[in-house]
Amino acid sequence: MISLQFLLTALVVVVAPGTGVVFTLAIALGQGRHAAIWAAVGCTLGIVPHLLAAALGLAALLHTGAVLFHVVKSAGVAFLLYLAWQALRSGGALSIERRTAIEHPWRIARRGALINILNPKLSIFFLALLPPILSSNPATATAEMAGLGGIFMAMTLAVFVIYGLFAAAARDAVLASDRAMRWLNRTFAAVFGALGLRLAFEAA
Repeated sequence: MISLQFLLTALVVVVAPGTGVVFTLAIALGQGRHAAIWAAVGCTLGIVPHLLAAALGLAALLHTGAVLFHVVKSAGVAFLLYLAWQALRSGGALSIERRTAIEHPWRIARRGALINILNPKLSIFFLALLPPILSSNPATATAEMAGLGGIFMAMTLAVFVIYGLFAAAARDAVLASDRAMRWLNRTFAAVFGALGLRLAFEAA
């Protein structure tokens, strides 16, 4: 039986605005609903390595191994700052502007996946959240963790798609205003920059 505590905790984590949500919103406003769905798919796929790490015990190694943790964290910080630049730069992948075509879906999904893959805190989150919920049977622990992880991923995909569709619905109104586009591009750049700095100063 699925724990209500797990479902509520997972829902709060998924709904709370983070890098994946901000990325999906930026893609939705800049490129529309189909691009937003691919962004949500990419962010969801980026969870898989962390689930595997938690299942195999690699998350604990990441948490205790300072060098490995800081390497992954530094890569994550650099990627978030890159996204901030892409939001500010004219013609950038995350800039909100009038464009005639969207990027290739797999490029959008790949960036979404990297956002989560390069966040070492996600592995630590799964390591802290999942084990207390599992049964005490070692023979079924892996299957249980995979099932709970699958539920978390399904929730992530559903919530991110909803975020993206709502943002895409407002896209025409945003594109009609040059001032709104400039304001949103600066806002998304500032948010990605702030998330990068926050990650940079987080301890293992």
